[in-house]
This record gives sequence, C-alpha cells and structure tokens, in this order.
Amino acid sequence: MGLVRIALIAAVTFGSGSQGSPGGVAASALAGDIDRLAATIEPEVIAWRRHLHAHPELSNREVETAKYIADRLRSFGLEPQTNVAKTGVVALLKGGRPGPVVALRADMDGLPVREESDLPFASTAVGEYEGQQVGVMHACGHDTHMAIVLGAAKVLTSVKDKLAGSVKFIFQPAEEGAPSGERPAGAELMVKEGVLENPRVQAVFGLHVFANIETGQIQTRPGPMLASSDLLEIIVRGRQTHGAAPWAGVDPIVVGAQIVTALQTIVARQVDITRLPAIVTVGQFNGGVRSNIIPDSVRLTGTIRTFNDETQADIHARVKRTAESIAASAGATAEVRIDRQYPVTANDPALTARMRPTLDRVAPGAVAESALITGAEDFTYYQRRSPGLFIALGVTPKEQIGKAAANHSPRFFVDERALVTGVRALTHLAADYLFASAVGKTAGR
Repeated sequence: MGLVRIALIAAVTFGSGSQGSPGGVAASALAGDIDRLAATIEPEVIAWRRHLHAHPELSNREVETAKYIADRLRSFGLEPQTNVAKTGVVALLKGGRPGPVVALRADMDGLPVREESDLPFASTAVGEYEGQQVGVMHACGHDTHMAIVLGAAKVLTSVKDKLAGSVKFIFQPAEEGAPSGERPAGAELMVKEGVLENPRVQAVFGLHVFANIETGQIQTRPGPMLASSDLLEIIVRGRQTHGAAPWAGVDPIVVGAQIVTALQTIVARQVDITRLPAIVTVGQFNGGVRSNIIPDSVRLTGTIRTFNDETQADIHARVKRTAESIAASAGATAEVRIDRQYPVTANDPALTARMRPTLDRVAPGAVAESALITGAEDFTYYQRRSPGLFIALGVTPKEQIGKAAANHSPRFFVDERALVTGVRALTHLAADYLFASAVGKTAGR
C-alpha cells in the first residue's frame, strides 16, 4: 500500500474529529503520524523480511536471528534484553507519559522444510532435526511476523513522546515446538520467565500470516480462534507369534487397527459437534519387521484438536477408555500417553470488541470474522496471563485464492504488499489501546 493511499485513508477516517478512534483530534494526529511513518519504512520492512527469510533457524536455535533483531532494536534507540527463554529478545519502549503497558509479539523459528521456490532470497539453510540434516525454511511466515513487529517498534519509537504508556516488543523462539528434552519452551517459557511482568502487561497483541486469505485482509473472532493441540501416543502390546499361527499369540496389529477405527467414533458419535468441532487423527501406525511374523507391539501416534478445555479433557478420557478396553477384550494391553502441547487460543471478547474499530480503520472493508482454525498457536500462553487479541493477516493475491500453497508447504508464498498492513495493524492496536486508557483515566478523575 503506497503513501498516497494511506494518506487518503487517514484523511477519510480521521477528518471529522472523533470518528474511528476514541479521543478525537489528538488520536487523529497520532494516527496520521503512524500511517505516514509506516509507509515510509515499508521498504525497510520488506528488506528485513527478506534477510530473515534467507537465514532461517530451527526452534531454540535462533541465535543469529536474535542477534539481527537485537541490532535493529538498538538502532531504534531501544535496549533489548537477549537470551530470554533461550534465544528470545524483549525490548521495552517507554512513552512520554505514564500509562498502561501493552505487548506486541512475533515468533522467530523456521521449520524443517526445504524451500521449493525461485525467489532470489529463497532459503538454502540446513539444520539438524531429530538427528537428521534437513533444509530449513520460514514456511509459516515467522520472517514476516518479525519484520512487522520490528516495523511497529520503529514507528512507535518515532512517536514515543505522544504515547501514554509503554510497549513491550516480544520476539519469541520455538513457537513450532522445541526439540525433545527442551520443554517448556516458546511462549510457555517466556511467560514463566516473566516476560509479561516488570512492568505488568495489560494487553497483548499478535498476528499470523495465512495463505489463501486475500492480501491485506484481516480476520479475527472473539473467544476460541485456534485449537488446542495434543500429541497422542498409544503403545499396543500383544504377544509375538508366527504369522501362520495367529492363535498362538495376541496380534497387536489387529488390535491397533480396531483402535484406530473406534477412535473415529469419538468425534462422530460421542462429542456434541454442534457446539464446537473437534478432531482425533492417527497419523502414524508402526509395527512389525517381517510379513510372516506377528509382532509383540505396535505404536500409534496422532493429534487431538479441540476448542475448549472441557471438550479436551472429555476426549482425552474417551480415547484412553476406548483404547484400553479394546486391547483388553483381545488379551492385549494399550498404554495411552497424551501430551498437552498448546491450549486453545482464545481472544478476550471485551478486548476484541474494543479494538475492532481500530482494525476497521486499518483495513476499511477488509476485516472479517475468522472461521475456527484447527491449527494451533502458543500465543495462548500470553492470553492466559493477560487479555490478548490474535489476528490473521492475508498474504495471498486475490487471483491465487484457493490455489496458493498452504502454510508449512515448501512452496508457501507471501505477497509482501501485506506487510505494511501488518505494521499498521499492530502499531494502531498498541497506540489506540494506550490512548483510550489515558482518556478513560482522565475522564474518571
């Protein structure tokens, strides 16, 4: 989005005093400054994104990424704290007047995906994942998240004297999940290490870019938005025997197959999906080494996705009971392990309603209610400590909707025209929240 278009939007939105933002003329002046600055730094934001895209690092290994971010923050006049939750970076911007504290969060890690694009800044990075050398790519857009929050930091630093409060910029490692043995990690560890304290954060904002949402469109919703994510593992133990004499043993493959089928009835027949959807998926079934040997055991792994804590707990109990009962009926045993990875990401309803006019102002006519997303995000850990709002930003040109590769694909593509919208969204969310709180405090005196 160019400078002229942003200026026109600002003029239309703010020209009549109090429209669009609490506080009228003062808010309008700051909003205009933010839009002009965002347009000015757009080339820098794109350059930052391209550098980060070309140099991805895996979860909890974002050492060079952290250095790059810290250097940019120092160049804005901030004093970043490094090595937070292993490789995280946090910086605090103090406004010109006292007020509340808001936080803006970006995730830093890439994925073990080898990029398949012809971009001149395509990643050729490699890393070690589960003992193997793999290609590494920002296949989920975390490069754009970092560039957007850096852009917001630069803009807000430029207008800090007009801010009534403070802004924390949080650059978090390991959103995609830490290597084995390194949990807690990511947002969970950031929160445990006090990133939302000293000073206490009153509201936290974050975004995620999504393929197959039109470039520059913003989507969000009150309440549950992204699912919880649980890792399911079932070990079925039978008794090994010759494949020609199955009656001489207990076949864990047959038992495992019965369990896979029965697990699908939990959502289809036992959960009230008119309230909220749920998913139980078995993604791996491993066992046996030879065609004529029935093995001792098999291993099933999968994922469970739900949209509230009660359904999550109920499904966990049903999975355990189903697997154990089927195994027992055949003379086998089933050991069920469920690792709760991420809770439900749910937007604070009051905060979502309060900030909706800001989003409408940033993207007039391009803000929509998000569908429930069965993917998961560890942003939820911040939301469970402070009221939070998470938004989805579209990065796919209109003509590619329905055709573009999804997030996590080696062909994931970002339309960089969306980046300035992301900068403006997070910057205005922070500034409007602080301004409205200051106005409310003054009115209450």
